[in-house]
Amino acid sequence: MKHSIAAALLAAVVGVAPAHAEITVGFVTSQSGPASSIGVLYDKGMKAAQEYATAVGEEKIKFIQLDDTSDPSTATRNARKLIEENKVDLVIGTATAASSNAMVAVANELKVPLLAISPITVAPSDTGERWAICIPQPPSLMVKVVINRAKRDGVKKMAYIGFIDAWGDLVYNGAKKPAEDDGIQITTNERYARTDTSVTGQVLKMLATKPDAVLLGGAATQGALPPLTLAERGYKGPLYGTPALLNTDFIRIGGKAVEGVQVSAGPVIVAEQLPDTHFSKKISMTFRDDYQKANGAPPTDGFSAYSFDSWLIFLDAAKRAMAKAKPGTPEFRTALRDAVFTTKDVVGTHAIYNFKPGESYGVDERSLVLVRLVNGQWKYEP
Repeated sequence: MKHSIAAALLAAVVGVAPAHAEITVGFVTSQSGPASSIGVLYDKGMKAAQEYATAVGEEKIKFIQLDDTSDPSTATRNARKLIEENKVDLVIGTATAASSNAMVAVANELKVPLLAISPITVAPSDTGERWAICIPQPPSLMVKVVINRAKRDGVKKMAYIGFIDAWGDLVYNGAKKPAEDDGIQITTNERYARTDTSVTGQVLKMLATKPDAVLLGGAATQGALPPLTLAERGYKGPLYGTPALLNTDFIRIGGKAVEGVQVSAGPVIVAEQLPDTHFSKKISMTFRDDYQKANGAPPTDGFSAYSFDSWLIFLDAAKRAMAKAKPGTPEFRTALRDAVFTTKDVVGTHAIYNFKPGESYGVDERSLVLVRLVNGQWKYEP
C-alpha cells in the first residue's frame, strides 16, 4: 500500500513538472567556395563554442549548421530554411559581408535575432526594427588603429588595394577619415575579385604613385596576392592590414612577401603574450583549450574566436530571455532579441561587449591591438 501511495505521489510530481523546451540555434558559414578559407575557421570556432557549453541552465541547445557555398543567394535560402522550416530561435553567420547582409534582410523580415560574425553595417528592417547585431570590431575601428600606427611609423603616402566587394569598400571607406586626420594621403583605390589570379595592372598603378606604404583590403588566401605581386615588382616598403589577414593560408601563400606586415587584431591572437591583467587573457586561454579539444590543434586565427564570442553573447542573452518566454515561440525570439541588444559587460576573447538598441556594434578600442608578422608568427606590438 505504501509503495502504491509513493508511486502515485511520484506520478503526480512528474505530471506537474515543467517541460523543458530546446533552444534552437542555426549557424551558417562558408564551408565551400572562395570564402571557405575563412568559413571553415568560423566552423572550428563554433565547435569550440559547443565544447564550452551545450545548454543554458537546464535547457539544451539544438544546433543546426548549413553551408552557404560562399554565395549570398544560398545564404539567403539557408536563413529562410533555418527560420521557416527548422524554427530556430537565433541565427549566427556568415563568412562574407555580402552573405551576412543577405541574411540580415531575412532576419529582419521574419523577426528572428541574428548575430553577424562578419563586420558589416547592420541595416534595420523596413519598419525601422533591428533584429541583428555584429560581433567583430567595426571596419572603421580596425582601419583607424592601423592608420594611427602608420602615422607613428612616419608614413605620408599610402596606396590601397582591396576586394571589389563590400569588404573592400568597408576597408577603403574606413581609412579615408583617419588618414586625412593623420596627414596621410591615400594615393590609389585599386580593386580585385576574390577569384582573380593576377593583380599586376593594379600594382603597377600603385607603384606609379610612389607610396611610402600599402594598405591591404583583402582577406585570407586571396589577401596574399597583392603582397606577392608587389614583391615581384621590387616593392620593399611596409604593409598594413586588418584582422582579415589573420589566417594561416595568408602566411603560407604569402611567404617572405608578407613578412613584417602589421595588422590590427583582437587580443586573442596574442593571448599568451598579454599581461595577466588584460581582460581577454583568461577567456582566451579557455577558448584555446576548448578549440584544442574540439579540433585537435590550437587556433591560429582570429575568425574562429568571433564564433566563440557570438556563443558567449547568445548564452548570456538566452539566460535572461528565458525568464520572460519559452524557447520556440515568437515571444522568446523577441525577448532574445531584446536581451542581445541590452548585453552589458560580457567578456569575450576579442572584446568586452556592450550593445545598445539601434547600434550595430558593441565594442570599443580595447578590442584591438597591433601585431606584426615575424618569422611566420604574430607578435604583439604595443
